Amino acid sequence: MADASKYKRSFLVKLLESMVNIRRFEESAAQMYGLRKIGGFCHLYNGQEAVAVGSIAACDLSKDYILTSYRDHGHALGCGIDPKSVMAELFGKESGCSRGKGGSMHLFDVEGHMLGGNGIVGSQIPVASGVAFASKYRGEDGVTLCYFGDGAIHQGSFHETMNLAALWKLPLIMIIENNQYGMGSSVQRVSSVSHFDVKAQAYGIPGEAVDGMCVLTVYEALKRIIKEARKGKPYLLDIKTYRYRGHSMSDPGKYRTKEDVEKYKKQDPILMLKGDMQGSKMLTEEQFKEIDDAAKRQAKEAVNFAEESAEPSLEARYKDVYNEE
Repeated sequence: MADASKYKRSFLVKLLESMVNIRRFEESAAQMYGLRKIGGFCHLYNGQEAVAVGSIAACDLSKDYILTSYRDHGHALGCGIDPKSVMAELFGKESGCSRGKGGSMHLFDVEGHMLGGNGIVGSQIPVASGVAFASKYRGEDGVTLCYFGDGAIHQGSFHETMNLAALWKLPLIMIIENNQYGMGSSVQRVSSVSHFDVKAQAYGIPGEAVDGMCVLTVYEALKRIIKEARKGKPYLLDIKTYRYRGHSMSDPGKYRTKEDVEKYKKQDPILMLKGDMQGSKMLTEEQFKEIDDAAKRQAKEAVNFAEESAEPSLEARYKDVYNEE
């Protein structure tokens, strides 16, 4: 367990605000999906906030890059994409970060170095190796963080990328967001190895397991590992986390017991940081309420913005489909 007392209050508040903002955004997204304001696939990040927030906080997004899977709302918000733009994208509106044509699984911001959520399982993994190669080739000193779930680790692209990353000494950090379930199947039912960090050994890459329910533990691990990755040492991290909701909005999650979910909610990353800050006399209940109320307002404003935004014009829907150069 990381020691909150050694950090400045302003830094801890920033982490807490970011996690609370993601949680309230996702709750609003779930509500809007239920009202049929959002269509298509929608994978929520509730419970996993510490992974994106802690790891991105350790990055320098002026030179580092983020790629992730279809469960990408938390990473997009963590990279600083305006919540209004993200919600508008979920609504399929022109003011969305992907102009309303990507939707929930394809949030993107080239200026913010968030190079996308990806809808195909594991598809971001080889793309991330290309981004890491480009950083090294150009001498930019940047690292690439690639996030994927415990289900994607069984894709061939994972193993091919691990081999190339080791061979070419790429500044690539592969992050397994191990939320215990690939869609509706427990990790134990589909994998002969439940501790995925050991898979790094086959490629001569360092592997490490990290507690993904503590944002400071994630931050400290990434801060240390990013320094090594900048020297051309790829890493594999098995970050243990948990999703509170089903795989997607169409999944009722009946393959888990209530007791199992409640057990993990006792380790809620927001409540853990809140408790640590209160124990160090850096946060009062009233101050937390102010943070939470501000997050609720931000989520509501994002919904209002999305509601009021225009649909993409017919002409706009055919733009960016082909490269005409």
